[in-house]
Amino acid sequence: MDTIIQDIISDLCPTYSQAEAQELAYWILEESIGITRTQLLMGCKVTKKIPNYKVILQRILKKEPIQYIFEHTEWYGLDLRVTPATLIPRPETAELVETVCREINAGLTPAFIGTSPYYLPPICPLNILDIGTGSGCIAIAIKKRHPEWSVTAMDISPEALAVAQENAQRNHVQIDFILGDIFSDEIKDFDVIVSNPPYVMESEKATMENNVLNYEPHTALFVPDDDPLRYYRRIASLKKAPYLFFEINRQMGTALCSLLHELGYTDIHLQKDTYGNDRILTARIDC
Repeated sequence: MDTIIQDIISDLCPTYSQAEAQELAYWILEESIGITRTQLLMGCKVTKKIPNYKVILQRILKKEPIQYIFEHTEWYGLDLRVTPATLIPRPETAELVETVCREINAGLTPAFIGTSPYYLPPICPLNILDIGTGSGCIAIAIKKRHPEWSVTAMDISPEALAVAQENAQRNHVQIDFILGDIFSDEIKDFDVIVSNPPYVMESEKATMENNVLNYEPHTALFVPDDDPLRYYRRIASLKKAPYLFFEINRQMGTALCSLLHELGYTDIHLQKDTYGNDRILTARIDC
């Protein structure tokens, strides 16, 4: 292992575990001077100094996410800009994208929600709305997978929407963006609505890591304990699309299934993520 890697790990270890410090060290070197982990493992020697290393180190030691420090992240094959106005995309959200693309295939193949197979009508292009787009990750990933689909992304935050628009440009996709509030603004009809809305209950703050709690936008994370399903209820009540795809709080699966059933939805299916948690909910309605 190169000496500089060892030095960075040593600087980080009072705050991070050995494994975490090593991951951060490789990330710092690649972002700062362009030397990849593979090059280092193959014996490449670091001869350049890391620009602004002390500033980077101070920010990391305060548990600021490294994605915010370098203002981008790699996710689902995309290079995405992220700022404190947007959440950092998670692996679970990539599973939501996979579910959308697997189960809705422009009406050409059957999709299975729960135990009931159904066919979408042969719509071209399929019109999809991503509510609460944040960095734009869901909308952009879907459009990348299916450029023939028409994708619209909506957010209440002008700052987040500006980041999402930049991300669409840097990933070479055409997305329609809407600045709007689902609780007050009119929404037109779509074929599919997908959303990863705020779903972390306020009471869960006590168990969260500081890198999330102190840096990621609370408006995109938290909901009140006395109404944790407020965003899902609003989206489902609008009945603006026959098909819904949600990322959810793992504690709320049963309650959300009951809510959608009460609102008239059928083929309600709860899907676990790779960690075994209830994470994705899909449903349809005749509208």
